[in-house]
Amino acid sequence: MDGRGRLAGSVITALLAGFVRSNPHAGPPVLGGARPRRWFGRRGFVSVPMDQRIPKGAGTAMAAMFLGVVAMSGAALGGHVQSLRAQFGEPQDAVARAIGLGISKVTISGIAELHENEVLAAAGITAQTSLAFFDAAEARRRLEATPLISEASVRKLYPGEITIQLTEREPYALWQLNGEVSLISTDGTVIDRLRDMRFVHLPLVVGEGANLRVKDYVALLNAMGPLQERVKGATLVSNRRWTLKIDNGVDVRLPEIAPQAAVERLTRLENEGRILDRDILAIDLRQTDRVTLRLSEEAAAARAEKLKPAAKRKGGEA
Repeated sequence: MDGRGRLAGSVITALLAGFVRSNPHAGPPVLGGARPRRWFGRRGFVSVPMDQRIPKGAGTAMAAMFLGVVAMSGAALGGHVQSLRAQFGEPQDAVARAIGLGISKVTISGIAELHENEVLAAAGITAQTSLAFFDAAEARRRLEATPLISEASVRKLYPGEITIQLTEREPYALWQLNGEVSLISTDGTVIDRLRDMRFVHLPLVVGEGANLRVKDYVALLNAMGPLQERVKGATLVSNRRWTLKIDNGVDVRLPEIAPQAAVERLTRLENEGRILDRDILAIDLRQTDRVTLRLSEEAAAARAEKLKPAAKRKGGEA
């Protein structure tokens, strides 16, 4: 208190006195000389030859730990714990980082669709995390709970590195049911809800049970060649047959039996007569011997007007 270190000296004296009282066989503290130094280990006291020195940096580490404890105690008394945690993390993490056990490098492998920041967030790794108190097993459990991740491996490499190896589930298509769009795998299993625009290029199937027949739909697309780029999705009707939705709004109704032959016929009609560019609402290919077109209201009205003169002439002849 008087600027001469009396307070620090009294604190050190009290600590040493308490140590001796709790360990009556420890003897007086050894500050030098020929006697071996003694360190308190997990199994009692362990003698260390005198020519061995205190590990380099141990003093700094102990000082940092002491200062950290004092700072957190003061913060607790002052009611600032939450703000300190937000800035520096948990007390043990702050102390561990102060003595060189922070995380300086995170190596992530096996990602294709996920971003690095998504993996870090899922694993619970932030700038306040320390390697000493990072729970690799818990991080693995959190990663494998992420819908896009099927398997994860997390390792700690001292003094400051974490390695993460991931196996992602592969999004195969989109499935819309009751207005909600989900990512699905090749077998139709739901991976996750569609949350961003990264997967909008995937094939889209709509309706009850469509997810379980998504491979059939993809096979139909592949049979259409370049025309498949104009198909925006398909609805499974009564769990039996597909109706394709073209980019201009035209519906193409496919048969339950031999739908691949029907899409091949559609491709020929488009190549020969640009059928999809006509003023129509739907193309019905469910009959093998005919193609039925449903005209738009404007096209139907125009066709009716065109047929009126012919109807009048026929009526006059009668």
